[in-house]
Amino acid sequence: MLTGLAVLMGSSACQAQMPAAAGKGRAKASLTTIYLMRHGEKDTIGNPADPALTAVGQARAQALRQLLARKRPTAIFTTDTKRTRATVAPLAAAVKVEPEVYNARETTALAQRLRRDYLGKTVVVVGHSNTLLPLIESLGGTPPVEEIGDNEYDYLFTVRIAEGVLPVVEVRGYGPERKVEVAPKASRLR
Repeated sequence: MLTGLAVLMGSSACQAQMPAAAGKGRAKASLTTIYLMRHGEKDTIGNPADPALTAVGQARAQALRQLLARKRPTAIFTTDTKRTRATVAPLAAAVKVEPEVYNARETTALAQRLRRDYLGKTVVVVGHSNTLLPLIESLGGTPPVEEIGDNEYDYLFTVRIAEGVLPVVEVRGYGPERKVEVAPKASRLR
């Protein structure tokens, strides 16, 4: 009888350890976080073809640095314009990451690269009013706003991607003269 009790207790101890051991073998799901924003306010008087930032745009770039430096992005992507490069320059200097130029017309290629090469990391992408929402869609998310108006510079989109689930997209305002928090748009059927 004592032998039977010892076998039973040993079996229970093994079963109690199995879930813990099984849990150790599982890989924790990686969360990729991508921050997307439009360049700061542009000065169209000086050079309309490739404008620099206005004083308000420069202040917005500083606000971006202050907001995202603590997130420690491992990569920063920008289009090849003065206004986008100037928008991420303070953040890039703060986190010591060299911004990489991408082609804003190739949102699908950028989205595939972000998903493949930056799994589990934090990335910043600065673009334009007509390129950010297509990029969110290319990442598999639903844009939370219908459009970005020509005079809207304060949207900060956050796309969180985890394996096996749809991306989560959030939006908020940031920087000087920002609007009140954005109400989510009605869900669209895909």
